[in-house]
Amino acid sequence: MGNPELVSDDQLNFLNSTDDGKQSSQRSIKRLAIPGVFGSIGLLIMAVAVPFTMPAFRRLCLPYVPATDAQVQNVISCLKMNGKRTLVDLGSGDGRIVFAAAEKGFNCTGIELNPWLVLYSKTMAHWKKLSRLAHFERKDLWKTNLTAYDYIVIFGVEQMMPDLGRKIISELHTGREHLVIACRFPLPNQQPCRVVGTGIDTVWLYKYSGS
Repeated sequence: MGNPELVSDDQLNFLNSTDDGKQSSQRSIKRLAIPGVFGSIGLLIMAVAVPFTMPAFRRLCLPYVPATDAQVQNVISCLKMNGKRTLVDLGSGDGRIVFAAAEKGFNCTGIELNPWLVLYSKTMAHWKKLSRLAHFERKDLWKTNLTAYDYIVIFGVEQMMPDLGRKIISELHTGREHLVIACRFPLPNQQPCRVVGTGIDTVWLYKYSGS
């Protein structure tokens, strides 16, 4: 048998310094990665929260407030097939109204201005295997033509409801019936044909059939 190879003190010091260097580099990467992750989360929260922190924007875009389970069920209770199969959700957020309606067989479109929520909704549509019936567009709701839809769902804020009411009245004169479901806040100066739920879960159903 040969003699075991001896390692000099200089070699040991070099190996130890190399290991220390690797560990130091790994610690540095971790120190950089953690702020990066939290920074990304912060940017995402800011992107979602802008409409809350800048109230003037509420007349232009809808703030993201997730619908409760009760609100979703109240909306779904207003949907009847009867030949009506298309639905648009103005300010679709995370897509839960669109998904619930798509599961009932409606061809649904979610209109949302926040790109992160649109991306999330599209991803969830694929994951839920609903992408054939659940579609999402990053679009300004004020530039959305409502005439193609049987049902129009609105999760609005109080400041926007008068303008939304005027938009609806000006567009829904197609000679066929359209149904509007307003959530959280009713359309001012318009008479609902049905009211479902109480408190923040209330939804108002309006019927338009002007020619």
